[in-house]
Amino acid sequence: MQSGLMNTFQSGIKTRNWAAWAIAIALFAFYILIYFDYALGILGPVAERLGMGIWTLYGLMYTIAMIIGGIYFLHKHGNSRYHQVRTIVVVLVQIIFAFSIPLVMEIFDSKGFILSLFWPLKIEYFYPQNIFTYPLTLVLYAFLSFVIGVPLLTYFYGKRWYCSWVCGCGGLAETAGDPFRHLSDRKAKAWKFEQWSIHLVMFAAFATTAMVIINWSLHHTSPDGQWITQYPLFDSIATTVQKGYQTVVVAMLSGVIGVGLYPLMGTRVWCRFFCPLAAILGIIQKLGRFRITVKPDMCISCGNCSTYCEMGIDVRQYAQNNQSFKRAACVGCGMCAHVCPRGVLRLENKADLRESADKERRPIVDM
Repeated sequence: MQSGLMNTFQSGIKTRNWAAWAIAIALFAFYILIYFDYALGILGPVAERLGMGIWTLYGLMYTIAMIIGGIYFLHKHGNSRYHQVRTIVVVLVQIIFAFSIPLVMEIFDSKGFILSLFWPLKIEYFYPQNIFTYPLTLVLYAFLSFVIGVPLLTYFYGKRWYCSWVCGCGGLAETAGDPFRHLSDRKAKAWKFEQWSIHLVMFAAFATTAMVIINWSLHHTSPDGQWITQYPLFDSIATTVQKGYQTVVVAMLSGVIGVGLYPLMGTRVWCRFFCPLAAILGIIQKLGRFRITVKPDMCISCGNCSTYCEMGIDVRQYAQNNQSFKRAACVGCGMCAHVCPRGVLRLENKADLRESADKERRPIVDM
């Protein structure tokens, strides 16, 4: 029995009681202050007194939360080699690539660039007015990593290489958010909402980026050096769409709601319902090699796998029916296999879903 399985529903903050609601409200308030401080002017002066910008302060707090959360997670689940390596890697990626390198770049009067974030998760990286302010090497990195690197890695290893090993959003969910992973909604209506919501945001990311690029191409520099547009109406619409995406998706969905709902709806609300990059990775994953295989006739229906699936997948249903499966939502965290008392589940990268580890033929569930 893994540590924490028996007391999950005995702790107040893990059962949506008043303490969980208090934490959620505090997280909501914090993220509203972070994203809307330009209007409120509360955290800005605090950050200045500490000798840093507000986003540097936030990055520092985020990184510390992941470090502490990682220690907590390893204390509970560190008996698994997979989780030891995965947790250390995702925390180191946050420390080095998401915080330290951008900070050093800013210290040397350069614009910070987070190497562990890709478009459309970092949607402004494909905005011409932003990306062309970086050195050519970073421009090529941003473009080639998304067009070539991300699809290839996802095809061979599934979205877990990014969502559970690299991404800061997933890293916070897997470390500091671990106490709340069992709160993810497993109802059919949540799955149906997930299908619509995540692909709608993905479409919005494509549309917003396209409008920004087209609008940028319609501008020109006047003889006196002013940046003017040939189509003011389209410029106004494109600017409104860009600001709307930034407010609704980046600020509200990824921050205020995505993290604020940890104590109430689990830790992958953003990843599961709204992340546009996760939607793209999920489509590729369905075509790729990653899957969860099931050892036949060994499931005892304890339900640990479904309980601890932070993406709301009813893993037990597949295990009971001896069905190996792929799911676009699965982030490959490996918790379902980790908490299984009989070792029924296994994360694998194989060319043929129908071929199990013991060469038996199994039915396919491809939802």
